[in-house]
Amino acid sequence: MNIIKELPEIFEEFAEQKKQSFLTIKEFKEKGTPIIGAYCSYFPREIAIAMGAVPVGLCSSSEETVQIAESILPKNICPLIKSSYGYAISDRCPYFHFSDLVVGETTCDGKKKMYEMMAEFKDVFVMELPNIQSEKGLELWKQEIIRLRHYLEEKFQVVITEDDIKHAIQIENRRRIALKRLYEVMKLDPVPIMGMELLDVLYGSKYKLNLEKVPKELDALTNQILEEYEEKPKKEHRPRILITGCPIGGDSKKVVKAIEDNGGVVVAFENCTGAKVIDKLVDENNPDVYDAIAKKYFYIGCAIMTPNDNRIELLGRMIDDFKVDGVVEMILSGCHSVQMESISVRNFVNEEKHIPYLDIVTDYSQGDIGQLNTRMAAFIEMLRMK
Repeated sequence: MNIIKELPEIFEEFAEQKKQSFLTIKEFKEKGTPIIGAYCSYFPREIAIAMGAVPVGLCSSSEETVQIAESILPKNICPLIKSSYGYAISDRCPYFHFSDLVVGETTCDGKKKMYEMMAEFKDVFVMELPNIQSEKGLELWKQEIIRLRHYLEEKFQVVITEDDIKHAIQIENRRRIALKRLYEVMKLDPVPIMGMELLDVLYGSKYKLNLEKVPKELDALTNQILEEYEEKPKKEHRPRILITGCPIGGDSKKVVKAIEDNGGVVVAFENCTGAKVIDKLVDENNPDVYDAIAKKYFYIGCAIMTPNDNRIELLGRMIDDFKVDGVVEMILSGCHSVQMESISVRNFVNEEKHIPYLDIVTDYSQGDIGQLNTRMAAFIEMLRMK
């Protein structure tokens, strides 16, 4: 007999999914299934899935390992790098521990050096990601995807066929479609759920390791949210906030909490945790599977790209589609590319979309929570007065 769970219980399960999958990843390892870890959204998951590996995101957003990393790394670099490296050298991340390979990418100078150091004790494959979005850059990225395929074939003694890759593309596209359908419930006004609940699902879904089942689970959750929205009293209207900037999750969820504790609601996540990597699908009609995958990933609107018109285009669409009242940009201290690009983001939000913008420079510590609450309360009060 199927027991229908209440929504709070489902959200809690997604919030705890990262921990719940520790044993699952160990079981995969014991069965001989290759585990491939990655930190970045540019990692072409389809190639790993095509060879029968389990792709998994590695631990990278906790204050607890920052101090460990600072015994080796400079203190004034990005907390995401320090947290990632701290987890790696202390062996506190089961996903890193069980990974047969870590796939890195040349997104920023700090991460490039981190991968160089990490390679001293872990098998690391670094993909050269061009930072200029041009036809030449796209072609280079396509060749890097092919190079990754060759490396995996040699390392794991497998053959990855184009049919395998086509099937993997379909698996990942179904997952993206289900995630997009889920986060689009936040277009409703008032919202059916809170932003923190949405974030728990978006973040936790990365650790649902049975990839074939994920779309069905997400669709069932979306259906339940919409059904309860029709049947139950609506939530009060709150100022609608879009979060952009650095990846959000783990200890940086404090930004979402500060927004919603002070009367706002996060209706959209444009950053890597949300729409940035889900918005576009891999073209299943493109006969060149490597070209199709390259185009999907290469045109992600990350601040490391120049020019980065794709991010502005996505931001504009989301501000309109989700009826956004204000934009909050979360910038991790030391992330120079996001902080520099915040100038053009601010100008776009203020001058072209004519809504308020607030930038928050923070790290994974909890020491600035009081300041966060003060700033968010003032920002949300300003939105209420508009």
